[in-house]
Amino acid sequence: MLFCLIFDYGKYVLFNGILQLIIYTKEKNAFLFTYPPAGSAYNSTGLMVSSKLPRFSDMYTLTIASADPKSISAKPTIEFTKSVTKWFTKDGVLVEGLFWKDVEGLINDYANKKSK
Repeated sequence: MLFCLIFDYGKYVLFNGILQLIIYTKEKNAFLFTYPPAGSAYNSTGLMVSSKLPRFSDMYTLTIASADPKSISAKPTIEFTKSVTKWFTKDGVLVEGLFWKDVEGLINDYANKKSK
């Protein structure tokens, strides 16, 4: 019985290790991958959105990049870094409209960039 428990747990550790390796090598800090934007050219690439909030820091970085950076139609990576305190009230409530305004500005900046 003990052997069965170790064997089952070992499979879990192995598969978890494989998934972590894929995440580390392929996805990096990305939390969203998209298809090409509607109305874009047929050879356009999708988007990869990632974020970073270092430990003990209030500076949040949001990055939009091409899902296929080696593609000829890939646009340059664009990002903004801003203090998270700009999106919260004194009571600690997120002002969603302010955050979305910054995100939409970043998306528009990416859309207006020329391909490499």
